[in-house]
Amino acid sequence: MTKNIRIPVVAFLLLCCNLISYAQETEHAKLDRYLRLLGDKNKFMGSVSVFSKGTEIYARSVGFADIDKQIVADAQSEYHIGSISKLFTTVMIFQAIEAGQLSLSSPIDSYFPIIKNAHKITIGHLLSHRSGIHNFTADEQYLNWNTQAKTKEQMVEIIARGGSDFEPDSKAQYSNSNFVLLSYILESLYKKPYAEILADRITRPLSLVNTHLGRRTISPEQNECNSYKYFDKWRIESVTHPSIPLGAGGIVSTPRDLNKFADALFKGKLISANSLSTMLALKDNFGMGIFPVPFYAKRGFGHSGGIDGFNAMLIYFPEDELSYAITSNALNYTFNDIHIAVLSGIYGMPFDLPNFEAITLKPEDLVKYTGVYSNSQLSIKLTVRIKNNALEGQGTGQAAFPLEATSEHTFKFTQGGIVMEFNPGNRTMTLKQGGGVFLFKKE
Repeated sequence: MTKNIRIPVVAFLLLCCNLISYAQETEHAKLDRYLRLLGDKNKFMGSVSVFSKGTEIYARSVGFADIDKQIVADAQSEYHIGSISKLFTTVMIFQAIEAGQLSLSSPIDSYFPIIKNAHKITIGHLLSHRSGIHNFTADEQYLNWNTQAKTKEQMVEIIARGGSDFEPDSKAQYSNSNFVLLSYILESLYKKPYAEILADRITRPLSLVNTHLGRRTISPEQNECNSYKYFDKWRIESVTHPSIPLGAGGIVSTPRDLNKFADALFKGKLISANSLSTMLALKDNFGMGIFPVPFYAKRGFGHSGGIDGFNAMLIYFPEDELSYAITSNALNYTFNDIHIAVLSGIYGMPFDLPNFEAITLKPEDLVKYTGVYSNSQLSIKLTVRIKNNALEGQGTGQAAFPLEATSEHTFKFTQGGIVMEFNPGNRTMTLKQGGGVFLFKKE
C-alpha cells in the first residue's frame, strides 16, 4: 500500500518451471533455524503459518511486537497486512453481487460522479485494476499526509483530482484508488462503516478473532505489532491513518487467520464457486482482487501487502489445498527469498541458510560516498547521506532506505535487491538491481 522507492523491486516469487512433488515430511527444524537466523541478524521480525487441507502444519514467530517494551511476537500477534486487504474487500463485493445488490457491469457514476470517466468505469474495472483511475499513493506528496485522518469526501476529492491514467478497460494498472472506492460502495450498500461490514460478513462468521480494520494507534499490549525500519538498529515507523486505505490496505491480521480466510474462500464458504472462478479469471495477468503466484510447477493465487514498515504475503495452492501466509513488522532482507525458503521447506525442496557478511565503517569513512547522484537516462535522482552512523539512500520524492556495507566501496539494500558500488575517485556510483546495471554520476 505505502509507496516506497520507484526503482523496480521484485514483489512476487521468482518463476521456475521444474516439476516438483509434494513432500509430506517438512524440514521444520531447518525452517526454524532459518527464521531464527534472520531474526538474530536483524533481517526479519514476523510470523509464518502454513495450512494443509485446513490444518496448520507449520507456525513460527520471530522478534518483537514492541522492541522497547520487549513484547515478544507470537501466533496471536497482529500485523497490518496492507494490500492483502483487497482480497477481503473483493469477497464482500462478490457477496453483494450474489445478493443482487451490485453487478460487475454496474457503472460507478451514481456513487462518484466527480471521478473522471465514472460513467464508463464499472465495478468489474475497479476489481481488476482496469479503471484508469490514478493511484493516489504514487504521488510524491502522499507520504506528507498519510498519517492524517481523512473523510470520505476528502479521499474522493483526492482521487478525483488525480484524474485518469488511461481509458477504462484499455489495460490493467495497479491502483489503490480502486479499492478505496470499493470500500465506500460497500459502506453505501450496508449503511455501516467498513470495519463493521468486515466483521459482519467475514471475521465473525469465520471466527477470525485477530482480524479487524486497523486502529489509529497501535497497542502492543492488545497483540498489535509496531513496525520498524532498520537504520543501524530497528527504528519505529509512523502509522498510516486507517481512514485512508480502508479496504485497499487497512486490515490487521495474523498468518493463522489469513490461512483460515484463504481456506474458507477456496472451499466455497464465503462466495460461490462461480464467483471464485470469476475472481481467478486472468486478464493481462490480473484477476479480480487476486494475482497468480507460481512456485516452480505449482500454481498459486494470492496477494502481497506492504504498508508503513509492514510486509505480508498470502498464497493458496488449490491443487494441494495448501496455503502460506507470512506477516512482518520489520524487514531488512529480500522478502522474495523468505517465501522461497519457507515454501521449499514445506514442499521438501532444498534451501540454504544465508551467510551474512558485512563490515562496519566509521562515519568519517562514509563521507566520501555522500551526495546526489544522477543518470542521464533515468528521471530519478539518488541522494546518499549519513544517518545514525550509516549510509542511507533516497530516490526523488521517495522514502529513504538503509545501505549496508559489504566491502569498502560496496553497499546493499537487501530488501530491495539493490547493490551500490561507489568509485569516489571518479565521482560515480553503479547501481545494480533485477539484472539491470545503471551508472550514476555525482553532481
